[in-house]
Amino acid sequence: MRHFGHISPTAREGLFHKEPCTFTAESPARMLSVALGATLYSPATRPSLADDVLKQAARGVVSMVLCLEDSIDDAEVIDAEANLIRQFAALAARDAASGPAPRHEDDAGSAAGADVPLLFIRVREPAQITDLVRRLGDSVRMLSGFVLPKFTEERGRHFLEALAEAETACGRRLFAMPVLESPELLHLETRGDILRGIARSVDKYRDRVLALRLGVTDFCSAYGLRRAPDMTAYDVHIVASVIADVVNVLGRADGSGFTITGPVWEYFRRQERMFKPQLRRSPFLEGRAEELRTALIEHDMDGLLREIELDRANGLLGKTCIHPSHVAPVHALSVVSHEEFTDAQDILSPERGGGGVLRSAYTNKMNEVKPHRAWAERTLQRAEVFGVAREDVGFVDLLAAGLTN
Repeated sequence: MRHFGHISPTAREGLFHKEPCTFTAESPARMLSVALGATLYSPATRPSLADDVLKQAARGVVSMVLCLEDSIDDAEVIDAEANLIRQFAALAARDAASGPAPRHEDDAGSAAGADVPLLFIRVREPAQITDLVRRLGDSVRMLSGFVLPKFTEERGRHFLEALAEAETACGRRLFAMPVLESPELLHLETRGDILRGIARSVDKYRDRVLALRLGVTDFCSAYGLRRAPDMTAYDVHIVASVIADVVNVLGRADGSGFTITGPVWEYFRRQERMFKPQLRRSPFLEGRAEELRTALIEHDMDGLLREIELDRANGLLGKTCIHPSHVAPVHALSVVSHEEFTDAQDILSPERGGGGVLRSAYTNKMNEVKPHRAWAERTLQRAEVFGVAREDVGFVDLLAAGLTN
């Protein structure tokens, strides 16, 4: 799979100075943690879940969470588990029937030609991990791992032990994505201890913790809050302070940190392809940026765009998504600009190993080699999986292309 793999090679060539790389579920964890992108959540109760997975893959989704927790009623869990077993079997059968043959160019955007995304199951209790892996049988090969809710050191230990047991039983690598959302993490008097405990827990299983996810909806719930569609998580100061502390302890760039993904955006319009009327014409015409920005604001998406930008500015990468219309904006804003790429390459140039300061090739900033090195390394990691835009290609062009199919 690859980001923007659902658009034609010709279209990608016109958009990218450096195209996104291909990757599989067996790729190195470091690459996959960056490549998650917009992780789309879906209730595990959906009767057409296998078809839904393939349909979303054909629209550019590369990671999905099939949820057995908050998105379904308590009384639905048993039936939802049974449905998951059936749907994974269906996906495995289709995958086996399709074989390893590469897709043709004219397959882009079709469910039949789409790669299965990285699939994760969000469980409620540790025992579900071992039970589901056992029941999945051979179709466990379609599973990349589990999302672990309300993660703390004590609760998380049982989840991670169950994951290790399940991995041994099926003989396959399985990743964990803990969700940081417990009230103890939000409350100031317990936050420090909880964060230190989480750090100890995930460090012990570092090779299997793919990313840490933030449960901002639960944070807001603890104080009876809900942000409006024109506000970001960073405008809710009590939430912003938690995000800052999580990144401070768990997202450091010194080799000890983890990928931390952006919080969910919970607003959407009912029309999934709501941008299509604005995108019928060429995305390369003059004035397209303002036109599309207006369309985004009209559809309550301006807040989402600002939040994605603030996510990255605050050290987060990727985003939890509950609606397909959020995927294309997240991925378009994840592509590395030509300017960012040029700066990162200059900073990491071998002849700059001793440090110093140099003027940006765009002549609009100074790049300090030592202080900006970690930023440059992270930028090139993102460039590998999301690609580098051509010099004259911007967000509007990338969004329009992502919504083409």
